[in-house]
Amino acid sequence: MSRINRRAFLGFLGGGAAACALPRTAWAEREAAGTPVPRPARDKPLRRARGKPNIVLIVADDLGWNNVGYHGGAARTPNIDRLAREGVELDRFHSAPLCSPTRAGLMTGRHPLRFGIGCSVITPWRKHGIPAEERILPEVLARAGYRRRGCVGKWHLGHSHVRYHPLSRGFTHFYGCYNGALDYFTRRREGQTDWHRGHRPARETGYTTHLISKEAAAFVRSSPADEPFFLYVPYTAPHSPLQAPEKYLAMYGELPEKPRAYAAMVTAMDEGIGGILSALDAKGVADDTFVLFFSDNGAGIGGDNKPLRGGKASVFEGGVRVPAVARWPNGGVRGGGKVACPMGFIDVLPTLMRIAGVADHGGRPLDGVDVLDAMARKSAGPERPWYSYVGYGTKDQLAVTEGEWKLIYVGPRILKTPDPRTGGAVHLFRIREDPNETTDLADKHPEVVRRLLAKVKTYRSWHGKTCLLDETGTRKGFQAPKDWTLPGTPAEALEGGR
Repeated sequence: MSRINRRAFLGFLGGGAAACALPRTAWAEREAAGTPVPRPARDKPLRRARGKPNIVLIVADDLGWNNVGYHGGAARTPNIDRLAREGVELDRFHSAPLCSPTRAGLMTGRHPLRFGIGCSVITPWRKHGIPAEERILPEVLARAGYRRRGCVGKWHLGHSHVRYHPLSRGFTHFYGCYNGALDYFTRRREGQTDWHRGHRPARETGYTTHLISKEAAAFVRSSPADEPFFLYVPYTAPHSPLQAPEKYLAMYGELPEKPRAYAAMVTAMDEGIGGILSALDAKGVADDTFVLFFSDNGAGIGGDNKPLRGGKASVFEGGVRVPAVARWPNGGVRGGGKVACPMGFIDVLPTLMRIAGVADHGGRPLDGVDVLDAMARKSAGPERPWYSYVGYGTKDQLAVTEGEWKLIYVGPRILKTPDPRTGGAVHLFRIREDPNETTDLADKHPEVVRRLLAKVKTYRSWHGKTCLLDETGTRKGFQAPKDWTLPGTPAEALEGGR
């Protein structure tokens, strides 16, 4: 980017938005060989005389781009809006197109495609989860001295054996469900109640969103004042089934049935987020708590991704560009406005490593990078290709964004397709000037198409196998275990242990 164009770009962003410089890096060379890029040398652990900050990571489930107040949506979200006002909007934050892949990527800092969770969600009858060889976020923060590490909400990263349980993967506290799409009042899935405190079934009444919110706020209040904590709050809302208490439905009587229920669910979640923020305020730790909120993918039933194209389970922007905000006053993530640098779910772990002062996470090479300086508007974000993938059956959806261009491929498995340009649908957009993907330029720029198709083929080849879910069970004949008690759970854990 020339000096003149950079100034024009900064002026266009306005409102304190951060610019993204485009310096050449070693990414292209490393990426061509399928090798993850290490964190830039400048991203050194921070030092703070008063110790490490608390970390609160809140993830909504299927929240659409236009379903938050600060984007002008119909749902009332004063507490999420407060985070955007006091912190920063992450205007180009991207998740994976579906639930489990996003959770797997944020937990590992790696593309979930690398370890078999890139294709789809982990449904109740699947037998896989994050492999033990992958070092995940709570394990990394344990190395940094975070003794209290709570997971409150929807896990969705493996439930066929106790080895996949959150308490087996570095968390010290778990309250919530293993699966998605539970009934919000009974918490039943596949005929059994999926609600747990630690390993034990939890027989509780109430609305799921309220239970998650209450537990998360209690975790904050009960944490010792003299040591940092990590709290991960993966809400089930506003994922289907579309259910909400009448109090919230009454707020949106003017909307059609499904958008009405969806908006009610969003507002109930926002109210709970307000409770978490109030607990931080009351404890006097809000200024030194890093709070990150984002959605795991775009909206599905009842939600609104406009003006973006597509939605959940799609690699168009409506499926992967999600509402996201961050706040950390003492760390410089404050003041409102937008951060326009591309970043996303695989950057969460390396960024939290920086915040927690961890130089080496002890695991496999990371794909994500530390974006804390970009969040704090101290530097431009890194230049790199950004990939998205989802695969059902025998089809691939792949996307790569590089610089001004975004290419999308939808069709048969790309590695088995001699010429993807004729074997599937190929789209090309100038994504900076056309973020809503309205003008397809594939026919006008065949050289760009060829170059970016080669990149997505390389990316797809990282998988090795077609997809773990192809090998780990089917719905036919499946019966959920009683109370969703995981095989291998020690008897003492069920009798009163963790």
